[in-house]
Amino acid sequence: MTQSPESLTAQLLDAARTAGADAADAIVMQGTSLSIDVRTGALEHAERAEAVDLGLRVFVGQRSATVSASDTASKTLGEMAVRAIAMAQEAPEDPYTGLADADQLARDIDVARLELHDPTPEPSPASLQEDAQAAEAAALENKGVTQVQSASAGYSARHVHLAATNGFSGGYSRTSRALSCVAIAGTGTGMERDVDGDSRTFQSDLRDPREIGTQAAERAVARLDARKPPTGSFPVLFDERIASSLIGHLLVAINGSSIARGASWLRDAKGQSVLPDHLSLVEDPHRPRASGSRPFDAEGLPTQRREIVKDGVLTGWTLDLATGRKLGLPSTGNAGRGASSAPSPSTWNVALSQGKASHADLLRDMGTGLLVTSMIGATINPNTGDYSRGAAGFWVENGEVTHAINECTIAGNLRDMLRRIVPANDARAHLSRVVPSLLVPGMTLAGN
Repeated sequence: MTQSPESLTAQLLDAARTAGADAADAIVMQGTSLSIDVRTGALEHAERAEAVDLGLRVFVGQRSATVSASDTASKTLGEMAVRAIAMAQEAPEDPYTGLADADQLARDIDVARLELHDPTPEPSPASLQEDAQAAEAAALENKGVTQVQSASAGYSARHVHLAATNGFSGGYSRTSRALSCVAIAGTGTGMERDVDGDSRTFQSDLRDPREIGTQAAERAVARLDARKPPTGSFPVLFDERIASSLIGHLLVAINGSSIARGASWLRDAKGQSVLPDHLSLVEDPHRPRASGSRPFDAEGLPTQRREIVKDGVLTGWTLDLATGRKLGLPSTGNAGRGASSAPSPSTWNVALSQGKASHADLLRDMGTGLLVTSMIGATINPNTGDYSRGAAGFWVENGEVTHAINECTIAGNLRDMLRRIVPANDARAHLSRVVPSLLVPGMTLAGN
């Protein structure tokens, strides 16, 4: 008989107490995933997986240890607890470790309003295959496409339950439906590849498969006959597809783990301007149907809306309990964890203020420069914010795209770059990172 995640967390806590733990928390993630890949109109790969992951963290005084398993047998649960206690007894003391106090815990949890779970029945393998085939067929209708590398459709459903000896117990279910297509244009050394895809919580929100295939094909064909750009200082427009990576670097720099180690180019920036004065960066873990939404964090604390950057000014750090204690600050309700790891600070849904200009307006205003649509590799100095990445995209002359670009490097300093960004108004509202195209004036390009 299959046991519920809630029942399994209760058994893990009982086992921990019996083994001698002073305190403990347990997380169980139980789910199903289904993926289909097609190639040349035929099924290439099909996979279905059903799994349960169990994680137990125990505390012995100020020492702690985490163990995980995928076997739900009672004997295994007991062995997990004994092993965790033995590991904790050998671990160094940590004055910052420990569970949340009872008055810090999330109460009156309303999961339904977040719409994390689509009640629609799980799609059949046949329906997933049809979607992937439709995307592939649409891509191949473009005469410039020589082949479709992959067309994939997938579905997953997962239930998460967290419980602790401080009295917390809560869980939620989450679904995801995804579709992608990778098209290849050209031949030999002139081949170029690009992709389009979509991932949604509700199947009814997923974009049309033919639209995805068509977009992947158009992107791949547009990259043909690419050249290197000139070397020099030019404005760079980060396309909406990859602009969120810039904000991602900011989020890493204000993560409590980085701040507590002193390994962040923003370690002294709290209360200072890090974005243009008219821009804000808001985290909202309660957006319906968003992949980053959740009613509580991995330590049982309530999640909450917060302004990470307000009118350009950095308001604080992203903290879990341990990093908050190290810094003498309360947790921001941002603990995330897997079954095999202890909690660490994570960021939920974030949105950057959008501008008034369109993507086309920014292209026109930048004059001569680079539109970046994809990047590879990264050299980011975590202490100084010095930034260097390989990039590809399109050259812009007099505000108009003239030809494709590849084999170039863009470089700058993140602190300077973020203070000068100019946002467009083209962000996709359903993503967990809602960031529009971003224009950065005066970056260094290395090409010819």
